[in-house]
Amino acid sequence: MNSYILALDQGTSSSRALIFDAEGGIRGFAQREFRQIYPRPGWVEHDPEEIWDSQREAALQALHESGTSPREIAAIGITNQRETTILWERETGRPIHNAIVWQCRRTAPLCEELRAEGFDRVLLERTGLVLDAYFSGTKIRWLLDHVPGARERARRGQLCFGTVDTWLIWKLTGGRVHVTDPSNASRTLLYNIHTRAWDEEILRRLDLPCELLPQVRASSEVYGETERAIFGVPIPIAGDAGDQQAALFGQACFHPGMAKSTYGTGCFVLLNTGAAPAPPKQGVLATIAIGLRDGVRYALEGSIFIAGAAVQWLRDGLGILRSAEEVEELARTVRSSEGVYLVPAFVGLGAPHWDMYARGLIIGITRSTSRAHLARATLEAIAFQVRDVIEAMEAASGITLAELRADGGAARNDLLLQIQADVLGRPVVRPAITETTALGAAYLAGLAVGLWKSTDEIARHWRVERRFTPELTTAEREALYRGWKRAVERARRWVEPEAR
Repeated sequence: MNSYILALDQGTSSSRALIFDAEGGIRGFAQREFRQIYPRPGWVEHDPEEIWDSQREAALQALHESGTSPREIAAIGITNQRETTILWERETGRPIHNAIVWQCRRTAPLCEELRAEGFDRVLLERTGLVLDAYFSGTKIRWLLDHVPGARERARRGQLCFGTVDTWLIWKLTGGRVHVTDPSNASRTLLYNIHTRAWDEEILRRLDLPCELLPQVRASSEVYGETERAIFGVPIPIAGDAGDQQAALFGQACFHPGMAKSTYGTGCFVLLNTGAAPAPPKQGVLATIAIGLRDGVRYALEGSIFIAGAAVQWLRDGLGILRSAEEVEELARTVRSSEGVYLVPAFVGLGAPHWDMYARGLIIGITRSTSRAHLARATLEAIAFQVRDVIEAMEAASGITLAELRADGGAARNDLLLQIQADVLGRPVVRPAITETTALGAAYLAGLAVGLWKSTDEIARHWRVERRFTPELTTAEREALYRGWKRAVERARRWVEPEAR
C-alpha cells in the first residue's frame, strides 16, 4: 500500500527531503547544502542546477537510509524558498543565468524608479505586497535587461520563468509540467490576489512577456508524475506551497486569528485572516495562504530577512562559534546582553520597516562586552524583529494574538523561544514536530491523493511539545524593546541609493 508522502523542502541554504507516515510522523530525512554565491555586496545568487542536484540527492538518500521503497510513496509534496527567480530555456531546460535569490538587493534602484512614479500603490492594492527588491517581478525584469537576447526569446515563448517550486516540478516531470500554486504566485509582485490571475497592467509596466509565466494550479492537486528514471517508478506530484504558507498549514493554523513564526535563515510570521484578504498596512503584507479546491485562504505576513543567518554570521563571519548550535550554550553564560543590541540588517530590513538601504549594526558595546553578549544579543534581535511584525499585524487586523506557534530549525533553541515569549509577552508554543514546512507540503500532497480526508483530520495530529511563558515583568520587557527600537533607527537608511 502507498502509505507514505515524500516532502521536498528546498530552502535557501540546503535542500531537504522528509518521508512522513499517515500519522504525520517522520520516517526518513536527508539534507544537502549547496553554494551561496555573492557576486557583489548585497547580491545573492544560487546555481539552479545545484538546487536540483542537491534536492534529488536528498530525496534518494532519505528513501535509501529509511529503507522506504519508492513504490510505497503515495505522492510528493514540494515546498520552497519563495521569490527566488529562475529563467530557463523551454526546449533544453538550461538556466540562462544563476537564480537571483530572495535576499538579493540588486533591483533596489528599479524599485525606487517605480515608487517615484507612484506605481507602488498599484502593486500594493492588487498584489498585497509592498514594492521591494525582495519579490520576483523586478528580478525577472533585471534578467531580461541584462542577459543578451533574453527579452526577445521570452516574447517568442522560448523561456520559462519559475520560482523554485516551478523549477523542481519542471525537472521532476522531465519538462512536461510548467506550474506553480497561488501561494508562490502571490509572492511574485505579478499576481492579483483578488482576481487570482496574473495582472496584465503590472506585466506591461515591467515589460514582462506573459509567455514566461507558469500556469497557476491549486496547492493540493496532482500536477503530473515524476520521470521514471529518477526513482525507478513514476510518483504523483500532488502538493505545492511556498515555505511559509506550507508551515502555516503544517502548524494546523486553519482558522482566522491563528499565527505561526518560522525561525530559519530568515524569520516569517503568518496570521490566518480567512477567506478574504485583510488590507496590507502597517508594513505587513497580504498574501494567499493556500489554494485548496474549495477556494483560497488569505494571511497577513511579516517577512524578516535575517534570523538564523545572523547566527551563521557569528560562526562564519566572526568565527566566535564552532557551530550554529553552540549559540544557545554560549548565550546562556550571561544573564543579559548588558545593553548590547545587534540589528542584523545585512541585506536591508524587511517587515514592518521595508528599508532596502538599512545595514547591520552592533551598538552598546563596552570594554566588558564578550562574545557571549553578542550571542545573546543575536537571539534577542530575532525575537525583537518578531515582536515588530506581530505588533504591526495586530494593528492592521484588529486581532490580538493569544499565542504564537513556533517552528523551523532555530525553534529547537529553548533559550530563543523563552526570549521570544519574554519579549512578546505572550506564550510561544513549540509542536512535537518542528519540521512543519515539510509537513505542510506533505499534508497538501496527502489530501490530493486521499491519504488524509480533511483539514479536521490533519488538525488532530498536531501536538504541543513545550509551551514557553513570559518571565519578564512588563517594565523589563518594555525597557528592552525601547532600546531595540533606538538601535533600529540608527541602522536605517545607511546606504546611499544608487542610480539605476
